Amino acid sequence: MIKYFLMNLLLSFIWVALQGSLLYSNFIFGYLLGFAVLWIMNRNEVDQRYFYRVPKIISFFFFFLYELIRANIQVAYDVITPKYFFKPGIVRYPVNAQTDFEINVLSTFISLTPGTLILDISDDKKAIYIHVMYLKDEEQFIRSLKTGVERKLLELIR
Repeated sequence: MIKYFLMNLLLSFIWVALQGSLLYSNFIFGYLLGFAVLWIMNRNEVDQRYFYRVPKIISFFFFFLYELIRANIQVAYDVITPKYFFKPGIVRYPVNAQTDFEINVLSTFISLTPGTLILDISDDKKAIYIHVMYLKDEEQFIRSLKTGVERKLLELIR
């Protein structure tokens, strides 16, 4: 998988060099063009993980960017209006992540979102305690994390 990633980067840098201008748009287009070329050349290979993970990584990036912007707007709206809308609470969130790395990455992405903060991880590593700034329904919050960030993140890592 690393081999395909490095070849894809090399193809994107070659594309940028052929274009003669170092722009982000040239690099991204070269990366996508290199991805397509590598995918066509390696369709019959056994190891296809790279070609399945790259679209998932891009999808997760845009999903997390959307969640981040939405949470920032919610917090900013609460700050600039005279009335406070927050209802803080602490949630015990049962995790499906099994390894320390998975739990660490999951807790990092949860903490990056404004309005949430990781307080503690249980000793048996089966639950994360999260302080939530806007907790309307605990079950709905847990369900949204399970089906959103955790599911998509574990698909990438595993």
